Amino acid sequence: MTTTTGRHSSKRAPRLPRLERDVAERLAATEYDRVAATLDALSPEQWRARTDCTEWDVRAMAGHMLGMIQMLASWPEMLRQQVVSARRAKREGLLAIDALTALQVAENDELSTDDLIRQVRRLAPKAVRHRRRAPGLVRRQVMEDNGEWWSMGYLFDVILTRDPFMHRVDIATATGLPMTATADHEGVIVDDVVAEWAGRHDSPYDLELTGPAGGRWQRGDGAGERIVMDAFEFCRALSGRTSADGLLRTQVPF
Repeated sequence: MTTTTGRHSSKRAPRLPRLERDVAERLAATEYDRVAATLDALSPEQWRARTDCTEWDVRAMAGHMLGMIQMLASWPEMLRQQVVSARRAKREGLLAIDALTALQVAENDELSTDDLIRQVRRLAPKAVRHRRRAPGLVRRQVMEDNGEWWSMGYLFDVILTRDPFMHRVDIATATGLPMTATADHEGVIVDDVVAEWAGRHDSPYDLELTGPAGGRWQRGDGAGERIVMDAFEFCRALSGRTSADGLLRTQVPF
């Protein structure tokens, strides 16, 4: 993942957030609250459970989740993490995002789980404010991720909420803890994912996602692919965490 402040070489416009700013802010605040509640519910054994992110157990994943909050809660900390991880990426030939997340996991490794949760709760409101108040000049900058261009507004409003949401799904999958699911939070995130997925494959479809975060979406005259599945399993498929066929092979970033 690299960031650039000038014109970009892609002929396609950078991806913009579909969510309204006030909705994005509400989702961010609620998501961080649910991250803290999820971590608070873990038993000592569950902290050691392996996750779909194969190099991480739940404890390492939580260190990354806190590291992102730390980065977003302070502009100097954001710059520090970016500079340190960029140097490591160049030195070791890593992807920038892999170097960044490895730094976050390593730097939070010595925290007790109680201290980690306390930091999540303490810093999350600052992270929400900084994301919401990012100047227009910053939000209009573009960055490259996996061969496509995003606006920084898309990163702040969409990806930085999808990331902890998806990691909560990872934790629920790894530990058996129930995944919190309401239409006004998880349902809104899933709806945004569906809209982006539909735009990416641009084909007729008939999608029914089950559970409180689900719903029914269609495009075309009924001749499209029919998909019925759990809402969170849909997200796991689109993130590449499970094998997928047909239109589910169209991935969406989380």
